[in-house]
Parts: sequence; C-alpha cells; structure tokens
Amino acid sequence: MDLFMQYLITGLTVGSIYALLAVGFVTIYNVTGILNLAQGEFAMIGALSCVTFVNLGIPILGAIPLAILLTALIGFGVERLAIFPARNATTIILIVITLGVSIFLKGMGLIIWGTSPKPLPSVIEMKPIQFMGAVINPQSIFIFAVLIILLVVLYWFFEKTFIGSALRASEKNPRAASLMGVNINTMSSLAFTLAAALGALAGVMIAPLTDATYEMGFFIGIKGFVAMIFGGMHSIPGAVAGGLLLGIIEAFSGGYISTYYSDAIAFAFLLFVLFYKPNGLFATATGERV
Repeated sequence: MDLFMQYLITGLTVGSIYALLAVGFVTIYNVTGILNLAQGEFAMIGALSCVTFVNLGIPILGAIPLAILLTALIGFGVERLAIFPARNATTIILIVITLGVSIFLKGMGLIIWGTSPKPLPSVIEMKPIQFMGAVINPQSIFIFAVLIILLVVLYWFFEKTFIGSALRASEKNPRAASLMGVNINTMSSLAFTLAAALGALAGVMIAPLTDATYEMGFFIGIKGFVAMIFGGMHSIPGAVAGGLLLGIIEAFSGGYISTYYSDAIAFAFLLFVLFYKPNGLFATATGERV
C-alpha cells in the first residue's frame, strides 16, 4: 500500500506537468489548427530563464512570473515572425515551421545556458510530508495547487470573458468569427502567447524536481503531446485528464515493471488509444445538423 500511494503521488506530480503542456498544445491547435512542436522548448526557456533570474538575486516568487512573461513574449515573437508570414500555407508546412522553431530554440538554449543541468530552488521550503506511508515533496503540493488554480482561471477566461469567447469562436468557425469583428490573426498571436506562458509554467514547476537543461523541452514536449492525444485534441479538461493518466501509467509501470519500459508502455497505450478511440479517451461525441 505504501508503494502504491508513492507511485500514485509521483504519477500525479509528473502528470500535472504533462497536463500543463497539453493545455498549451490544445490552446494553439483549437485556434490555429497547428500542432506546435516547439511547446516543449517554451518549458525549457521558462525553466532556464527562471534559474538565471534567481542567480541574479531575484527571489524565486519574483523570478517565476518574470520567466513566464519572457517566455510569453518569445511565444508572441514566434507567431509573428515564423507563423504569421506563412499563415496561408498548408497545415503540414506550418507544423514543419514549428519543428524548425523547436530546433532553433533548443540550439539557442545550448548556446546561452550550456549543457550542464541547472538547479532551481523549490517555491516551498519545508520538509517532505508523510501521507499514508508515502512521502510527498512540498513541490508536488505546489504543482497540484497551481494546476487546480489554472483550471479555474482558464474556465473563467474561456467561458466568461470576451477575449476567451473570441478565441473559441476562432476555432469553431473562423469565417463567421471574422464577419463578427474578431481579428483571427490577433487570436493566433494570443494563442501562441498563452501557450508559451503555460509551457514556461510547466518548466518552472518541474525544474526543482529534475533540474533544468537545454534538452528537457524535447522529452516533456513529447509527453505533453501524448497527453493531448489521450484526452482529445479539442478539450482542455481532457488534456488535463490525459496528462494525469500518462503520469500515472509511467509511475506504475516504472515502479512495478521497470523504468526501462515505462516509456514503451506509455506509447503502447497511446497506440491502443489511436486504434480504438482516435478522438481521445475523454472526447465527447458531437454532431452537426445538416
């Protein structure tokens, strides 16, 4: 029972990080129809820039919002400089562009921060907590709290604000939204900016647990993408559920079978989902009257 609880807590912690990245994937895809393959690099930039701010003497609670703001600005720049000029290209070309952006950002991370892992202090400095035989890192509690608060904020943003409604309308019917006065290009910039901020938040959440490196974006970016597939490519709650499920699968397979096979088991489950539930495990059925 002790090991079960420990693996569950570990899975939920890591899954929360995947969920944050998956929400970024879903946000961009819902507005632009693009799978942003640079989402993981936003997490890398957020984590490493936060380390830099802390090393400059800025308290961690001040460094985190600065890192998120910097990454959000980079996300805006990526959309304006790389995506917007090619906005009339095919979806495949736009996805390839995001792959090129990912490689570029990873290279810049290597040049600026080097290859050595960079530690980041935890936001909550306290001893681990014992719970039902499991040991909970205080950083895990902070990650859970951030994920819950973020879900509430995103629900309010998309359901209760004009800008959020405009973002959803841009995804549902871009032409109709444009006729109603919604600037589709502005919504695209906002989607990339928001997704970059979410990626940076994921990076600064996981860095105290694993340290930050220029390569971290590739690995967690793939996991965020898989989480989005699990949950459904159009659903933010589904993306969160998919991220948590992926984290749990990895933790239990690594604990009870072997860490060498945890990734293989997770991707095998992904294939199962693609074969039998291609719209995602948590996607809701929709219909259109014609």
